[in-house]
Amino acid sequence: MVQLIDSDIKTREVLGWRGVHVLHFAGSSCSQKLRVFLNLKGIAWQSHPIDLPGYENMQPWFLGINPRGLVPVLVHDGAVHIESNDIIQYLERKFPRPRLIPAGHETEVATLLKHEDDLHLDLRTLSFRFVFAPPGPPKPAAALESYAAHGAGTVQGVSDHEKQVQIEFWQRAAREGFTDDRARASAQRFRAEFGKLDKTLARQPYLMGNDLSVLDIAWLIYAHRLSLAGYPFARLHPHLHSWAEKLRAMPEFAKEIGQLRHAPEQLDAIHRAQAGKTLEAVAGF
Repeated sequence: MVQLIDSDIKTREVLGWRGVHVLHFAGSSCSQKLRVFLNLKGIAWQSHPIDLPGYENMQPWFLGINPRGLVPVLVHDGAVHIESNDIIQYLERKFPRPRLIPAGHETEVATLLKHEDDLHLDLRTLSFRFVFAPPGPPKPAAALESYAAHGAGTVQGVSDHEKQVQIEFWQRAAREGFTDDRARASAQRFRAEFGKLDKTLARQPYLMGNDLSVLDIAWLIYAHRLSLAGYPFARLHPHLHSWAEKLRAMPEFAKEIGQLRHAPEQLDAIHRAQAGKTLEAVAGF
Protein backbone atom coordinates (compact mmCIF):
# COMPACT_ATOMS: atom_id res chain seq x y z
CA MET A 1 0.00 0.00 0.00
CA VAL A 2 1.39 3.42 -0.97
CA GLN A 3 1.03 5.86 1.90
CA LEU A 4 3.67 8.57 1.88
CA ILE A 5 5.75 9.18 4.97
CA ASP A 6 6.44 12.64 6.38
CA SER A 7 9.75 13.14 4.59
CA ASP A 8 8.16 12.41 1.19
CA ILE A 9 5.73 15.32 1.49
CA LYS A 10 7.18 18.71 0.53
CA THR A 11 3.91 20.63 0.20
CA ARG A 12 3.34 20.73 3.93
CA GLU A 13 -0.05 22.43 3.97
CA VAL A 14 -1.84 19.15 3.20
CA LEU A 15 -0.72 17.71 6.53
CA GLY A 16 -3.31 19.94 8.20
CA TRP A 17 -6.24 18.89 6.00
CA ARG A 18 -8.96 17.14 8.00
CA GLY A 19 -11.51 14.75 6.53
CA VAL A 20 -11.39 13.13 3.08
CA HIS A 21 -9.77 15.23 0.35
CA VAL A 22 -9.24 14.07 -3.24
CA LEU A 23 -6.92 15.70 -5.77
CA HIS A 24 -8.18 14.59 -9.17
CA PHE A 25 -8.96 15.46 -12.80
CA ALA A 26 -12.40 15.06 -14.38
CA GLY A 27 -11.26 13.02 -17.41
CA SER A 28 -8.58 10.91 -15.70
CA SER A 29 -9.54 7.23 -15.81
CA CYS A 30 -8.04 6.56 -12.38
CA SER A 31 -9.81 9.60 -10.95
CA GLN A 32 -13.08 8.43 -12.46
CA LYS A 33 -12.61 5.01 -10.87
CA LEU A 34 -12.10 6.53 -7.44
CA ARG A 35 -15.03 8.92 -7.78
CA VAL A 36 -17.38 6.08 -8.76
CA PHE A 37 -16.18 4.18 -5.70
CA LEU A 38 -16.82 7.22 -3.49
CA ASN A 39 -20.29 7.62 -5.01
CA LEU A 40 -21.21 4.00 -4.36
CA LYS A 41 -19.88 4.19 -0.82
CA GLY A 42 -21.62 7.47 -0.07
CA ILE A 43 -18.39 8.93 1.37
CA ALA A 44 -18.35 12.71 1.80
CA TRP A 45 -15.20 14.23 0.33
CA GLN A 46 -13.68 17.56 -0.62
CA SER A 47 -12.70 18.07 -4.24
CA HIS A 48 -9.37 19.56 -5.35
CA PRO A 49 -9.33 19.57 -9.19
CA ILE A 50 -5.88 19.37 -10.80
CA ASP A 51 -5.51 20.84 -14.28
CA LEU A 52 -3.81 18.06 -16.25
CA PRO A 53 -4.19 19.79 -19.66
CA GLY A 54 -2.46 22.79 -18.05
CA TYR A 55 0.27 20.49 -16.63
CA GLU A 56 -0.44 21.47 -13.03
CA ASN A 57 0.53 17.93 -12.04
CA MET A 58 4.07 18.60 -13.29
CA GLN A 59 4.59 21.70 -11.14
CA PRO A 60 6.38 21.81 -7.75
CA TRP A 61 3.24 22.33 -5.63
CA PHE A 62 1.63 19.09 -6.80
CA LEU A 63 4.90 17.14 -6.99
CA GLY A 64 5.38 18.06 -3.34
CA ILE A 65 2.22 16.06 -2.62
CA ASN A 66 2.73 13.22 -5.08
CA PRO A 67 6.30 12.93 -6.40
CA ARG A 68 5.01 10.77 -9.27
CA GLY A 69 2.86 13.59 -10.61
CA LEU A 70 -0.19 11.37 -11.00
CA VAL A 71 -3.83 11.71 -9.97
CA PRO A 72 -5.79 10.87 -7.96
CA VAL A 73 -4.28 11.54 -4.54
CA LEU A 74 -6.14 11.02 -1.28
CA VAL A 75 -5.41 13.12 1.79
CA HIS A 76 -7.28 11.67 4.76
CA ASP A 77 -6.82 13.52 8.03
CA GLY A 78 -3.39 14.71 6.88
CA ALA A 79 -2.19 11.30 5.65
CA VAL A 80 -1.29 11.20 1.94
CA HIS A 81 -2.12 8.12 -0.15
CA ILE A 82 -1.23 7.72 -3.83
CA GLU A 83 -2.17 5.15 -6.50
CA SER A 84 -5.90 4.75 -7.12
CA ASN A 85 -6.18 1.05 -6.35
CA ASP A 86 -4.32 1.43 -3.07
CA ILE A 87 -6.56 4.37 -2.19
CA ILE A 88 -9.68 2.31 -2.88
CA GLN A 89 -8.47 -0.59 -0.74
CA TYR A 90 -7.58 1.81 2.08
CA LEU A 91 -11.00 3.46 1.97
CA GLU A 92 -12.72 0.07 1.91
CA ARG A 93 -11.10 -0.71 5.24
CA LYS A 94 -11.97 2.70 6.70
CA PHE A 95 -15.54 2.77 5.35
CA PRO A 96 -16.58 -0.91 5.16
CA ARG A 97 -20.26 -0.41 4.28
CA PRO A 98 -21.54 -0.99 1.70
CA ARG A 99 -18.96 -3.67 1.01
CA LEU A 100 -17.29 -3.47 -2.41
CA ILE A 101 -14.50 -5.98 -1.73
CA PRO A 102 -15.98 -9.36 -0.75
CA ALA A 103 -15.02 -10.50 2.74
CA GLY A 104 -12.16 -12.95 2.67
CA HIS A 105 -11.13 -11.96 -0.87
CA GLU A 106 -8.99 -8.93 -0.03
CA THR A 107 -5.71 -10.50 -1.21
CA GLU A 108 -7.29 -11.85 -4.38
CA VAL A 109 -8.81 -8.48 -5.20
CA ALA A 110 -5.48 -6.71 -4.60
CA THR A 111 -3.82 -9.07 -7.09
CA LEU A 112 -6.57 -8.61 -9.67
CA LEU A 113 -6.45 -4.82 -9.33
CA LYS A 114 -2.68 -4.91 -9.85
CA HIS A 115 -3.25 -6.90 -13.04
CA GLU A 116 -5.78 -4.32 -14.23
CA ASP A 117 -3.41 -1.46 -13.40
CA ASP A 118 -0.62 -3.07 -15.44
CA LEU A 119 -2.62 -2.09 -18.55
CA HIS A 120 -2.72 1.60 -17.68
CA LEU A 121 -0.04 2.69 -20.15
CA ASP A 122 -1.83 0.72 -22.85
CA LEU A 123 -5.02 2.62 -22.01
CA ARG A 124 -3.09 5.89 -22.20
CA THR A 125 -1.66 4.95 -25.61
CA LEU A 126 -5.09 4.19 -27.07
CA SER A 127 -6.64 7.24 -25.43
CA PHE A 128 -4.13 9.63 -26.96
CA ARG A 129 -4.29 7.93 -30.35
CA PHE A 130 -8.07 7.55 -30.71
CA VAL A 131 -9.79 9.73 -28.08
CA PHE A 132 -7.65 12.79 -27.38
CA ALA A 133 -5.55 12.84 -30.57
CA PRO A 134 -3.68 16.05 -29.67
CA PRO A 135 -1.83 18.01 -32.35
CA GLY A 136 1.91 17.91 -31.80
CA PRO A 137 3.67 16.34 -28.82
CA PRO A 138 1.23 15.27 -26.08
CA LYS A 139 3.41 16.94 -23.43
CA PRO A 140 5.37 20.12 -24.28
CA ALA A 141 9.10 19.98 -23.67
CA ALA A 142 8.86 22.76 -21.06
CA ALA A 143 6.33 20.79 -18.97
CA LEU A 144 8.48 17.64 -19.10
CA GLU A 145 11.57 19.66 -18.17
CA SER A 146 9.76 21.08 -15.14
CA TYR A 147 8.62 17.60 -14.18
CA ALA A 148 12.11 16.12 -14.50
CA ALA A 149 13.85 19.08 -12.85
CA HIS A 150 11.91 18.64 -9.64
CA GLY A 151 13.92 15.50 -8.93
CA ALA A 152 12.88 11.91 -8.52
CA GLY A 153 11.37 12.49 -5.10
CA THR A 154 10.90 9.74 -2.56
CA VAL A 155 8.04 7.37 -1.91
CA GLN A 156 8.04 5.79 1.53
CA GLY A 157 11.50 7.23 2.08
CA VAL A 158 13.28 5.72 -0.93
CA SER A 159 14.04 7.03 -4.41
CA ASP A 160 11.08 6.26 -6.67
CA HIS A 161 11.54 4.73 -10.13
CA GLU A 162 7.94 5.31 -11.25
CA LYS A 163 8.58 8.93 -12.18
CA GLN A 164 11.24 7.86 -14.66
CA VAL A 165 8.76 5.44 -16.23
CA GLN A 166 6.42 8.38 -16.79
CA ILE A 167 9.16 10.57 -18.24
CA GLU A 168 10.27 7.85 -20.65
CA PHE A 169 6.68 7.25 -21.79
CA TRP A 170 6.15 10.91 -22.66
CA GLN A 171 9.59 11.32 -24.22
CA ARG A 172 8.92 8.37 -26.52
CA ALA A 173 5.52 9.80 -27.39
CA ALA A 174 7.17 13.11 -28.31
CA ARG A 175 9.68 11.31 -30.56
CA GLU A 176 7.41 8.78 -32.22
CA GLY A 177 3.79 9.67 -31.50
CA PHE A 178 1.36 6.85 -30.84
CA THR A 179 2.18 4.65 -33.79
CA ASP A 180 0.12 1.90 -35.41
CA ASP A 181 2.44 -0.72 -33.93
CA ARG A 182 2.11 0.63 -30.39
CA ALA A 183 -1.66 1.01 -30.71
CA ARG A 184 -2.01 -2.50 -32.17
CA ALA A 185 -0.04 -4.09 -29.35
CA SER A 186 -2.06 -2.25 -26.71
CA ALA A 187 -5.38 -3.11 -28.34
CA GLN A 188 -4.45 -6.78 -28.62
CA ARG A 189 -3.56 -6.93 -24.93
CA PHE A 190 -6.96 -5.49 -24.09
CA ARG A 191 -8.70 -7.92 -26.42
CA ALA A 192 -7.14 -10.85 -24.57
CA GLU A 193 -8.25 -9.50 -21.19
CA PHE A 194 -11.72 -8.53 -22.37
CA GLY A 195 -12.15 -12.02 -23.79
CA LYS A 196 -11.54 -13.51 -20.34
CA LEU A 197 -13.95 -11.07 -18.72
CA ASP A 198 -16.59 -11.85 -21.33
CA LYS A 199 -16.45 -15.55 -20.44
CA THR A 200 -16.84 -14.70 -16.76
CA LEU A 201 -19.83 -12.46 -17.44
CA ALA A 202 -21.48 -15.17 -19.54
CA ARG A 203 -22.13 -17.11 -16.33
CA GLN A 204 -22.62 -14.41 -13.67
CA PRO A 205 -23.89 -10.80 -13.50
CA TYR A 206 -20.73 -9.22 -12.07
CA LEU A 207 -17.04 -9.98 -12.20
CA MET A 208 -16.92 -11.49 -8.71
CA GLY A 209 -20.33 -13.16 -8.70
CA ASN A 210 -23.77 -11.84 -7.87
CA ASP A 211 -22.70 -8.54 -6.31
CA LEU A 212 -21.03 -5.41 -7.66
CA SER A 213 -17.39 -5.02 -6.59
CA VAL A 214 -14.40 -2.76 -7.11
CA LEU A 215 -13.38 -4.96 -10.05
CA ASP A 216 -16.54 -3.95 -11.90
CA ILE A 217 -15.70 -0.29 -11.25
CA ALA A 218 -12.11 -0.64 -12.47
CA TRP A 219 -12.88 -2.56 -15.65
CA LEU A 220 -15.92 -0.46 -16.55
CA ILE A 221 -13.73 2.64 -16.61
CA TYR A 222 -11.34 0.93 -19.03
CA ALA A 223 -14.17 -0.46 -21.16
CA HIS A 224 -15.89 2.90 -21.36
CA ARG A 225 -12.72 4.72 -22.41
CA LEU A 226 -12.06 2.16 -25.13
CA SER A 227 -15.66 2.39 -26.32
CA LEU A 228 -14.95 6.09 -26.94
CA ALA A 229 -11.90 5.01 -28.92
CA GLY A 230 -14.08 2.85 -31.14
CA TYR A 231 -13.43 -0.62 -29.67
CA PRO A 232 -16.14 -3.00 -31.05
CA PHE A 233 -17.47 -4.43 -27.78
CA ALA A 234 -20.88 -5.50 -29.07
CA ARG A 235 -19.30 -7.60 -31.82
CA LEU A 236 -16.33 -9.07 -29.94
CA HIS A 237 -17.55 -9.34 -26.36
CA PRO A 238 -21.38 -9.32 -26.16
CA HIS A 239 -21.61 -10.25 -22.47
CA LEU A 240 -19.11 -7.57 -21.52
CA HIS A 241 -21.02 -5.10 -23.67
CA SER A 242 -24.31 -5.83 -21.88
CA TRP A 243 -22.62 -5.59 -18.48
CA ALA A 244 -21.08 -2.23 -19.41
CA GLU A 245 -24.41 -0.86 -20.60
CA LYS A 246 -26.00 -1.88 -17.30
CA LEU A 247 -23.30 -0.14 -15.24
CA ARG A 248 -23.26 2.96 -17.42
CA ALA A 249 -26.95 3.45 -16.65
CA MET A 250 -26.32 3.61 -12.89
CA PRO A 251 -26.16 7.25 -11.68
CA GLU A 252 -23.03 6.59 -9.59
CA PHE A 253 -21.20 5.66 -12.82
CA ALA A 254 -22.98 7.95 -15.27
CA LYS A 255 -22.04 11.19 -13.53
CA GLU A 256 -18.32 10.36 -13.77
CA ILE A 257 -17.68 8.55 -17.05
CA GLY A 258 -18.94 11.43 -19.18
CA GLN A 259 -16.32 13.82 -17.85
CA LEU A 260 -13.86 13.99 -20.72
CA ARG A 261 -12.62 17.17 -22.33
CA HIS A 262 -14.10 16.16 -25.73
CA ALA A 263 -17.78 16.35 -26.58
CA PRO A 264 -19.24 13.51 -28.73
CA GLU A 265 -19.04 15.57 -31.89
CA GLN A 266 -15.34 16.19 -31.20
CA LEU A 267 -14.76 12.44 -30.84
CA ASP A 268 -16.46 11.90 -34.18
CA ALA A 269 -14.16 14.46 -35.77
CA ILE A 270 -11.10 12.80 -34.23
CA HIS A 271 -12.12 9.40 -35.56
CA ARG A 272 -12.73 10.83 -39.05
CA ALA A 273 -9.33 12.53 -38.95
CA GLN A 274 -7.63 9.15 -38.64
CA ALA A 275 -8.06 8.78 -42.43
CA GLY A 276 -9.62 5.35 -42.22
CA LYS A 277 -7.26 4.12 -39.51
CA THR A 278 -9.84 3.26 -36.91
CA LEU A 279 -8.91 1.29 -33.82
CA GLU A 280 -10.53 -1.76 -35.43
CA ALA A 281 -8.46 -1.36 -38.58
CA VAL A 282 -5.17 -0.70 -36.79
CA ALA A 283 -5.66 -3.61 -34.38
CA GLY A 284 -6.83 -6.00 -37.10
CA PHE A 285 -10.08 -6.89 -35.33
